[in-house]
Amino acid sequence: MQADVFCRVIDNYGDIGVTWRLVRQLQHEHGWKIRLWVDDLKSFQRIEPRVTYVRQQDIVGIEIIDWSAATDFTPAAIVIATFSCDLPAQYIENMRAQFNRLTSAQASEQDNAKDYAQDLIDSGTLWINLEYLSAEDWVEGCHGLPSLRADGLSAHFFFPGFNKQTGGLLREAGLIAQRDTWQADLTAQRAFVSELGLCQRAIAALFPEDSNTQAARLINLFCYDNAPVDALLETLRADPRPSVLLIPEGIHCEYVTGNYGQLCIERVPFLPQTEYDKVLWMADLNFVRGEDSIVRGIWAGKPLVWQIYPQTENTHLVKLQAWLKLAALPDDICALIQNWNPQSVVSAEKDCKINESGYKNNKIAEAAAKNPEFSAIFQQQLQPANFQRWQQQAQRFCSEQSALPDLTTTLIAYCLDKQKPHN
Repeated sequence: MQADVFCRVIDNYGDIGVTWRLVRQLQHEHGWKIRLWVDDLKSFQRIEPRVTYVRQQDIVGIEIIDWSAATDFTPAAIVIATFSCDLPAQYIENMRAQFNRLTSAQASEQDNAKDYAQDLIDSGTLWINLEYLSAEDWVEGCHGLPSLRADGLSAHFFFPGFNKQTGGLLREAGLIAQRDTWQADLTAQRAFVSELGLCQRAIAALFPEDSNTQAARLINLFCYDNAPVDALLETLRADPRPSVLLIPEGIHCEYVTGNYGQLCIERVPFLPQTEYDKVLWMADLNFVRGEDSIVRGIWAGKPLVWQIYPQTENTHLVKLQAWLKLAALPDDICALIQNWNPQSVVSAEKDCKINESGYKNNKIAEAAAKNPEFSAIFQQQLQPANFQRWQQQAQRFCSEQSALPDLTTTLIAYCLDKQKPHN
């Protein structure tokens, strides 16, 4: 199967992160021949260091095209527009010419014309809009539906999701077993954090030689600039159990490596996806943001706090509430996650721009920095009995989701069904 997959980078790492995982799985597990079109190679390079700034390159058998320098706009059998991004004008024009040519030939051979959507499928190009992840109820009714255009072309909506009425979540074959092996190998974990550059004091706290000494709590922080990070740090600083907090390069640069009461902050490199997965798997608690890291956080089977991509008019909070309802988490955990996601400030957001560290708006960030309600709830969740319950909830949700078909398998089945002759 041949496919062109298009990705416009908006959120730096979430969109290209999802896309890169998708095409790797399509190529490695299912033998698809992929051309990946990307408009921001710099962001791509952060999660895949082998990417270089050239017009065309091949990485692990996947052809990567610099969107701005593309010259070959021949449509593939399958076209996937991730996050429903716009396709190049010339590419659409070539799809339209192909459609008109082949459907004209069909019309001359048969009396009864098919509907536009089926004509396009039988003519060779299946256009799929891979949509944003959402747990909202309306997604189920829209998943798989065609969107007919005035020029005769048709795109099909494909929604990732959390049940069988949607496309599911990205999950590679054997991922859970790979995670379990990693989580059981403390020697490999210790070597890994040493390679990340953690100080000896932090490593000793995470892996104490005395079996009677409780290990420090390992926390992974990946969030936007408007999260109440000050409240998080203050709570950890005063907590009875020591914590080591990992903050990747480029995220909240104002917090520097050092020891602050019971809290040790460690700045770490921005990691490729396979290495980031290891951090998620070994952390006791993961703060994740956007689409890619929430899904990977779910597969870690560890407690997580999700900061959803911020939107104007509090649209993101509606999406967050839908996910919390579906995940069936206890009310206090839901309250914690809700307080990690500040409301929109419409008047201030006009000047916002997504940059490397996330949702950049000083007014919003300053307002969210001190959040006493978050601090109070978080302090309660760190209590041993509450945290154990949180761990059980994370494992339950991971098990429920991993029992469902993964997104790539569902996508392939959808494509094969649409490419069948329909009489």
